[in-house]
Amino acid sequence: MNEMEDRWLSITEICKYLGVSNDTVYKWIDKHGMPAHRMGRLWKFKKSQVDVWVESGGAAEPKRP
Repeated sequence: MNEMEDRWLSITEICKYLGVSNDTVYKWIDKHGMPAHRMGRLWKFKKSQVDVWVESGGAAEPKRP
């Protein structure tokens, strides 16, 4: 893996990668523990961490009783 493939992604890039809106990503960070790192005012994401989180069901809505 080269350096560019392992770089930090912006909110716009992670939204495009996952095919969801900014609001959805912010909700996932707040309520579902999406792996994200705050750098000043910006959120940054490691694609590999987000992939593991999605594959483990992190983005799934909680089941209702």
